Parts: sequence; structure tokens; C-alpha cells
Amino acid sequence: MITLYGVYRSRASRPLWLLAESGTAYTHVPVIQSYRLPDPTAADAPLHTASAAFLAVNPLGQIPAYTEAGLMLTESLAITQHIARRHGGSLGPQNDTEAALIDQWSLFAATAIEGPALEMLYIQGDGGDKTPEGQATIALNAEKLRRPLRRLQSHLAAHSHLVADRFTVADINVAECVRYAQGHPTLLAEFPAVKTWIETCQARAGFQAMWQARSAEPA
Repeated sequence: MITLYGVYRSRASRPLWLLAESGTAYTHVPVIQSYRLPDPTAADAPLHTASAAFLAVNPLGQIPAYTEAGLMLTESLAITQHIARRHGGSLGPQNDTEAALIDQWSLFAATAIEGPALEMLYIQGDGGDKTPEGQATIALNAEKLRRPLRRLQSHLAAHSHLVADRFTVADINVAECVRYAQGHPTLLAEFPAVKTWIETCQARAGFQAMWQARSAEPA
């Protein structure tokens, strides 16, 4: 039986979206980040990343974490890749070439997009985008994103999806990193194929189910 640890407002959104897409049965244990709690040591604190019970699952104290039949994984991309291969059907690779391309796009998202996109998201989330310093940091990170977004634009101008012209785990992994940049008022409009692609991904029932559950969680 699969157990997925982590709240929706974390990188657990990636495997949770994939599990919704695949219809795979699993147990969800909502572990919240300890830094989000006013007092993680309080007796009534919810299960969190510094809880002894969770550290027994993942000594790194990070979410998501995944267990299945004695296997324990603690990296979101490793989790999604495993679920797709084992339970994903057409969401996963059908041959070695597709497996290589899914790995390539997933690692591309993690190394080229996630960092600057997350930094922009954090600044916008705490209101720092209202200051000159915040605006300068957002502009710097938007510029860092233009090169990888051009790469995505080139591919998606000719293909409906990232691998084999069908929706796969690669689209989930990349879309969840690009999502962090969607709050920028103009950036994705510069890349219309990317904008159309992510909106198509997010219109899927699997994403909508994940997003509804995420929206129901405390911010």
C-alpha cells in the first residue's frame, strides 16, 4: 500500500497530482512544515516535519516522503518517476527513449526553472514585490527564466506535450515548477505556447482535484 506524507502546499503537490491522474489507491498523511507552526513543540501541534513520528519515516525532516512495500523515497521527482513507472500506465515511459526524455525534462525543470521561479513566488507572497528591491529581484529572476522558457517555447510550439505528444509525468513535473512563475504579470505571455500548455495541463481533472484540496488547506 502506498503512503504519501506531506501537505498539498508543498512539493507533495507533484505526486498528489500524479496519483489523482492515475487513480492509484493510497493513504495520505498530511505532514505540515514545522516552520509554518507558531509553536511546533506544543502538545496539540499537528504532525509536522520536526515531529518524532515523522522523523522516524524521513530523518531529513522534509516532505514529501513516500513508502510502498518497504521502499521509502524522499525526493519529489524520484517519487513521481517511480509512481509513473509502476502505476502510471501511459503517464509513465513506454520505452527507454521515453524514460530518458522524461528524466531530461524533469531534471531540466528542477535545475533551470524551479530556483528562480520559487524566489519570485516567495517575494510576491510576502509582499516584497511592492518594494524597489523586491522588484529588482523579480526582474533578475524573470531574466534567468527566459532562457529555459525559450527552450520550452521552442518544443511546445511543435508538440502538444513534452514527451510523445501525450500527457505524462514529465508535464506534471515541469508544470509544477513553471506554476511558481505564473504570478508574474507578463512573463508567460512572452511564451504563448508555454502559456497554452500549462493552462491545458491545469485544466485537467487531476490538477483540479489536487488544487481544490490544496486550496482547502490553511495558507
